[in-house]
Amino acid sequence: MTELSRPGGALPHVLVVDDQDAVRDALRLLLKHSGYRSSEAATPADALSMIQGDDLAAVLVDMNYGRDTTSGEEGLALIRELTARRPDLPVIAMTAWASIELAVEAMREGAVDFIEKPWQNARLLSVLESRIALKHRERDVRRLSDAQALLLDDGEIFVAESLAMRRLMDDVARIATSDAAVLLLGENGSGKSVLAKRIHRLSPRRARPFVKVDIGGLAPTLFEAELFGHVKGAYTDARQDRAGRFETADGGSLFLDEIGNLPLEQQPKLLRVLEGGEFERLGASRTQRVDVRVIAATNADLDTEVDAGRFREDLLYRLSVFPLRLPPLRERREDIVPLARHYLATASRRYRRDPPVLDTSVERALLEHTWAGNVRELAHAMERAALLGGDRVSTDDLRLRKPTKPRGMEDMTLDDAEAAMLRVAIERHDGNLLRAAEHLGITRQRLYRRMEKYGLQRDDAE
Repeated sequence: MTELSRPGGALPHVLVVDDQDAVRDALRLLLKHSGYRSSEAATPADALSMIQGDDLAAVLVDMNYGRDTTSGEEGLALIRELTARRPDLPVIAMTAWASIELAVEAMREGAVDFIEKPWQNARLLSVLESRIALKHRERDVRRLSDAQALLLDDGEIFVAESLAMRRLMDDVARIATSDAAVLLLGENGSGKSVLAKRIHRLSPRRARPFVKVDIGGLAPTLFEAELFGHVKGAYTDARQDRAGRFETADGGSLFLDEIGNLPLEQQPKLLRVLEGGEFERLGASRTQRVDVRVIAATNADLDTEVDAGRFREDLLYRLSVFPLRLPPLRERREDIVPLARHYLATASRRYRRDPPVLDTSVERALLEHTWAGNVRELAHAMERAALLGGDRVSTDDLRLRKPTKPRGMEDMTLDDAEAAMLRVAIERHDGNLLRAAEHLGITRQRLYRRMEKYGLQRDDAE
């Protein structure tokens, strides 16, 4: 049984168009046992009369009918008409007279895939499920009001309707085409890993691997073997040679998440490969070279870590050629409701329910919430709403933690407080950064780095 056949909610509705009774009967039984509803049409004319309802999820179309049983012309004409009338509907072509030329022509007319008769049940169901899911994700993007929504290949969404996010995406578009290292800064749950994928997919390396390493989840003893690989016998459990993450990402991008957790004794090894692209597998003497674009992320203040002697300053410079700060959700209020709708629709589909409605009072509650957990907290709130809500979501369905009463500086995060102090110092000294730095007790270069971290424009200050 496919994932689409989970109980609860309306089953996906598939229209089968074929002039053979036996074929329609076989597909009706297959679809029924796999969690679909189906309707059948014996002619192209019947099919066109049955597509007006908006509950159809896909159409399976035979390419040959009684008038012409070999050329596929009737099927091509039907596909052309179906996609003209319902461009949102996935059309999958089927024929016993398979050929590359006919498959290409069917795709050209608007079919999303091609299946040869006699079909393999697993292949047909896999194509059907994946194509319906893809269309659902595309519809989710269109439903995000006027948001600048970016759909990634794995279905994740990135909304950039707010001014803060539009500025960030402008920076991303400019730097993605380079090979320079990028350091993503931001609070937990703000979407740094999604942004890293977006940078990779905008880059010339998009066809090569995107490899993620959670530095915070690595035991210090496994760091070297995990990143650089090992040879057989390098340590007790090394029973065969194994490539590390740098080798796996060769030609592509390596995402080092939670880089602030990298132990000090391991930092020189990472610095070496960043500087020259060279390393050795653990237990080997042969030097290898790789071509990898490194994207790192952290929620830590690495400048403070440098001052405390826990992070190498030269490594920080290597990692932060382009530092980008991802704003917390509370600083991008315009994105909250579009994101909420997306996550609500996604969760409802996962639990086989019709998406409930977000009314004005619920949207107001979403906008007033502090979102300490950022986008991740919002996604979890929408999942609860999909499970608990009826036709409409209530504020009780969200189960949001009640915000504490604001208490000025006490209510701020460290990042909020530091950004506010920078603004005050710069304003107090009329944009003179040298005097502002002296007032704060830091160097001008360090002030520059902190301004970059919090998105403060140097030109605006000087």
